[in-house]
Amino acid sequence: MDRASWRAQILKNHLTQQHPSPPQTPPLSWTPCLGYSPPELAEPTRFDTDAMRALLDGHNLRERDWLFGLMSQSRLFNPRKLGGRVFVSPDYNQSMEQQREMTMRRIEFLLETGVFEGWLTGKTVEDELRKFALNEVVGIFDHSLAIKLGVHFFLWGGAIQFFGTERHHVKWLRDTENYVVKGCFAMTELGHGSNVRGIETVTTYDPRAREFIINTPCESAQKYWIGGAANHATHTVAFSQLHINGINQGVHAFIVQIRDADGNICPNIRIADCGHKIGLNGVDNGRIWFDNVRIPWENLLNSVADVSPDGKYLSAIKDPDQRFAAFLAPLTAGRVNIAVSAIYSAKIGLTIAIRYALSRRAFSIAPNQPEVLLLDYPSHQRRLLPLLAKTYAMSFSANHLKMIYMKRTPELNKTIHILSSAFKASFTWHNMRTLQECREACGGQGLKTENRVGHLKSEKDVQSTFEGDNNVLMQQISKTLFAEYLAARKRNKPFKGLGLEHMNGPCPVIPQQLPSTVLRSGHFQVDAFHARERDLLKRFAEEILQRQAQGEMKEHALLSSYQLAEDLGRAFSERCVLQNFLVVEEKSPAGSLKDMLALLRSMYALTCMEEDASFLRYGYLSTENAAAVRKEVAKLCSELRPHALALVSSFGIPDAFLSPIAFNWVDANSWSSVQH
Repeated sequence: MDRASWRAQILKNHLTQQHPSPPQTPPLSWTPCLGYSPPELAEPTRFDTDAMRALLDGHNLRERDWLFGLMSQSRLFNPRKLGGRVFVSPDYNQSMEQQREMTMRRIEFLLETGVFEGWLTGKTVEDELRKFALNEVVGIFDHSLAIKLGVHFFLWGGAIQFFGTERHHVKWLRDTENYVVKGCFAMTELGHGSNVRGIETVTTYDPRAREFIINTPCESAQKYWIGGAANHATHTVAFSQLHINGINQGVHAFIVQIRDADGNICPNIRIADCGHKIGLNGVDNGRIWFDNVRIPWENLLNSVADVSPDGKYLSAIKDPDQRFAAFLAPLTAGRVNIAVSAIYSAKIGLTIAIRYALSRRAFSIAPNQPEVLLLDYPSHQRRLLPLLAKTYAMSFSANHLKMIYMKRTPELNKTIHILSSAFKASFTWHNMRTLQECREACGGQGLKTENRVGHLKSEKDVQSTFEGDNNVLMQQISKTLFAEYLAARKRNKPFKGLGLEHMNGPCPVIPQQLPSTVLRSGHFQVDAFHARERDLLKRFAEEILQRQAQGEMKEHALLSSYQLAEDLGRAFSERCVLQNFLVVEEKSPAGSLKDMLALLRSMYALTCMEEDASFLRYGYLSTENAAAVRKEVAKLCSELRPHALALVSSFGIPDAFLSPIAFNWVDANSWSSVQH
């Protein structure tokens, strides 16, 4: 057929809707070209993973597993079958409104199954540990759900516990635990976040009516980002400047009803939605305006300060600075939660990325040879295994922070505040870096929401700024250390507390030669961390004092020294983490588990030395020693590689809470999975 006839035939077929039959495509073979091989078949376990999990989780393992099972068996937690396995995770294809509704339905389910029993009415350390453990499990499933619970129980409920007195405990705690009352926490404003002291909401007192009058005087004073306010909360703890007889007594906390039992917004209250976010769309963040709202006299949370019925201001804490510090107590619980949550998030990302790297292959080293497992590439090990060691180290410190918080006393308040600030900042930064590396290590699969890692980044990003901007927290830590330095020098007494006792002895000397045995010595690692912290604190203090001697105000001098402040904050945090790791290691009996802890501890310490330019900038390490540290990290990567699967298995995260690429990613992406 010539070309003209062929074109005429095509045109005729088109006009008469006659189409040639499509060629028959042979069905896809059921055997894929690349087969999935479970890493368990080739990766031996050389230590007790159950014992390691007990060290990592620290407490309430049975309760954790009970809740994992409860969620994985309920249709409310969106079970889906992929690659022959069932996975549970929120449906992020739902609209913002649908995600919020599902969050509340899941809360109702958890309430009915007794998960929240004793979360506010329990009186023992065991009750509080159970609360933390179960909230951590919830967070492994969904950050929105954990945040919604955190606002209700830890912030609203914590404010009632810490700021309230007996009358508030009796009236509010059990109803809060049973969700008769739905609480939120109105501290942040449009114009003030980290600077709580500067909030602009104003409250006055009317002694005739025995009522407080709370008001939003300007747009920048609107309460902003208030979790639970947009849809569900019936009450809030509102933070406000308290003006008594024309005198501003500073920030105080008040219980304000914002909705009635039917969900209607109360008179003189205005509420707007904060809208769609890059993550946490299962939380209904809202904005609140108070238009001269009158609340009963007894709604002042009065454990720190009170107002008599006739309008006299009363407080046993006369110093305004100390009084303000007492009002920040609930933020400590929040920061403890955030620090712990960040580490569990890093564990999820690392488990998925490392399991994938133990079954996914790429490129052959020699012709006709099998492609190489991703985790057998030294560069891939270098990307993930130092982050794995850091996650272990931070996990032990998160447990330490929880325990001192549980057993808190007035004498420990400063330590808890500084440690929670340091760990909140450093752990959340670590988590974001880890999730980004894990996302990239999973290639294109890391972009899929169902594989969790990429989406976790947007869900967890907020942790870097809420309940204290990380950079601000680091500067607060250094400011406290500066005060300790001045106090010790002024009194001519030794340092005591915050782990600064090492400042009392002679400065450690770093050896000129650093062979492997020295680099892996806990004694050397502690000396190096002490030398860094000691020198940075001295430099920071001297710089501030020099600026003051030249006429600068103290606060301006502190702000101008921000670079040293951030270096010092990092040095303090990393030293604390190393010390806590050593305590765990020293308590472990001799054997394979202890040996593994020593490898991880060395990887943590040497990675910190390699990554912090202070070690070279200020001469704690010579260039030759810095090179030796780098080589040792590479050696540690190769030594940890055979244990990678066992190390992530020790996290104890059930398969259903991971993702398809952590298992049979070929079957999960097969045509048959599309058809189903």
